[in-house]
Order: sequence, then structure tokens, then C-alpha cells
Amino acid sequence: MIEQELKMIPAREPPKMAVGVIAWLRGNLFTGPLGTAATLLIIYGLILTVPPLVQWLFLDATWFGASSQACNREGACWAFITARLDQFIYGFYPSEEYWRPNLFFAQLAVLVGWLSIKSTPWKKWVLGYSLVIMPVVSWFLLYGDIFGLAKVDTHQWGGLMLTLLLALCGMIASLPFGVLLALGRRSDMPVIRSLCTAYIELWRGVPLITVLFMASVMLPLFMPVEVSFDKLLRAMIGIIMFQSAYMAEVVRGGLQAIPKGQFEAFDSLGLSYWQGMIMIVLPQAMRLVIPGVVNTFIALFKDTSLVLVIGLFDLLAIIQAGLNDPKWLGNSIEGYLFAGFVFWIFCFGMSKYSQRLEQQLHQGH
Repeated sequence: MIEQELKMIPAREPPKMAVGVIAWLRGNLFTGPLGTAATLLIIYGLILTVPPLVQWLFLDATWFGASSQACNREGACWAFITARLDQFIYGFYPSEEYWRPNLFFAQLAVLVGWLSIKSTPWKKWVLGYSLVIMPVVSWFLLYGDIFGLAKVDTHQWGGLMLTLLLALCGMIASLPFGVLLALGRRSDMPVIRSLCTAYIELWRGVPLITVLFMASVMLPLFMPVEVSFDKLLRAMIGIIMFQSAYMAEVVRGGLQAIPKGQFEAFDSLGLSYWQGMIMIVLPQAMRLVIPGVVNTFIALFKDTSLVLVIGLFDLLAIIQAGLNDPKWLGNSIEGYLFAGFVFWIFCFGMSKYSQRLEQQLHQGH
């Protein structure tokens, strides 16, 4: 009798209104009169805009053709993109040498995939290769004039290849330079602190377009007459110097967020300044500034389109040049949509990777 009284009652299922689709709708879309009205208004707007947009983008679109005359004006003329896709990707790179940019793209994809997958081994070695060796290998691969490779001058580079190359070199070089500037600005040595502060404030106060003009026009004036400085290298130097100032302020914010006790801890252990910074302070600071660093990288990736002003044809510039072709007049919407989509894909990928990196490195407090 007692055993029957102590018998546990089996757990019951929760009410249907508390779980499942109905609960999600009530908790996210129909939270009250105001939330319900906003949801219905958004649904009505989507009904008005999405079907015509899908009709124009896909159903009535023309995907292939030799000119805009082949396009159906009721839909998008994606024939402009497909007909000039090689130029949008490689710029004016010789078609018989396309295997070299393709190898560059493949190398980049493998390295990004290797570093993104959590279970892959030798990450430190792969990261070291990506930061130190890969830019040099990519330059000689694309430029040639070594190991029997045909020389391809940088004025023939363009499109997505040039955009990625500028962005990668800017990201790889500006981060360590920004870290050094941030440490210098917080230094106890007045001369170092003043120089780093002056550098950061100077470059942050000048628009990037002005920096590119100065790098293209003024930098050769400080070089010997017999030295010919490549225009692409000048643009890279300008972008790196500009972005490193912004990166320094991002890193400085992370350093200031570290409690003073961490600095006192490595002093008490007898570690030198650089040992304490590299092993104790910087790992914590860099984990805190991941969103700011990635935000700066995204801004850098989009700002590469400004190299048009010094005669370099990145993805956006090569699309604008294609729009001036008499065979493809009137297709600016499709061209800019394609450019925007490509930029969005890369920026969204960097954003998602940074969120994943934050979760992996989150150690709690």
C-alpha cells in the first residue's frame, strides 16, 4: 500500500501552446497588439515586393547573350554578367595564364577552410604560412618573371582578383603594425608614445582617397630616380598605413579593458615587458577585440574599391568600365547588384567566422 503511494507519476507533455510552432509565433511575431500589427504590416509589404522581385530577378531574366539586344526587358539582363564574367574576375589578365589566378583562389580557399574547420591539425603552421609565406608566393605566382613564369604587369591585374589581393595584404600587414602602434601609444617612454600618437591621429584624420592620391603621386618623389615603384605596391602601402592607424585604436581598446592586476602579475613573475605582453596580456586583449578587428577588416575590404582613383581596376571599377561598352548600355542595375552581392558574400563570411571564433575563444569571466 505504501509502495503504491510512493510511486512516481510519469512526466506529462507540456501544453501545445507552450512549445512548437505556435509558441514560437506567439513569442516572436505576435507578442501583443503592437507586435501583431507590425508583423502583419511586414507580411503585407513582403507580399507586395517579393513576387515581382523574384519575377524580375529569375523568371523573366535573360541569362546568356552577346549584347543587351538579346535581353528581355521585362526581366534582369544577367547576360551582361555571364558574358563578361572572366573580366570581372581576372581583369585584363592574359586568358592563357588564368591557371595562375585560379591557383591563387584555390590556395586561399584551402587555407581559409583549413583554419575554419576546428578538427584540422597543424593550425599554427598553416596560420604562419598564411601570414608570412602565402602573400609572397601569391605575388610571384601572379606577377611571374621567375621559375619560367611569364611576366604579367600589375596594370593588367583587376577584378575580383585585385580586390582580394589588396584586402588580404592590407589585413595581414595592418594587424601586427596596429598592435605595435597600440603598444607604443600606451608606452611609458614619452618619445615612443608621442610618435605613435601622432602617427595614429594623422592617418585617422585623412580620408583614404587622399592617402591613395598621395601614395600614387607623392611617394615616387621620395624615391631615387632610377627606382621605379609599382603603382599597385604604392596603393598597398597607402592602404596598410591607413588601416593600421584604425587597427591600433581597436587593439588599444582591448588593452585598456585588461585589469591592471594582469600587468602586475607578469611583473611579479619576473617576466620582461615583451614576455608579459605576448604570453599574458595580448592573448586576452585580442580575444576581446575580435568584433572590432573584423569590423575594420570588413571596412578595408569595401574600401578597396577606392583604388579606381589611381587607375587600378578592382571589381567595382571593372564593372563600371563594362557598363560603358556600347553593347551593354543600360545594364547598370544588374552590374551593381552583382558587385554588391559579391561584396556581401565575403563580408558576411568574415562576420560569421568572427562570431564562431568568439564562441571558440570565450572562456567566461
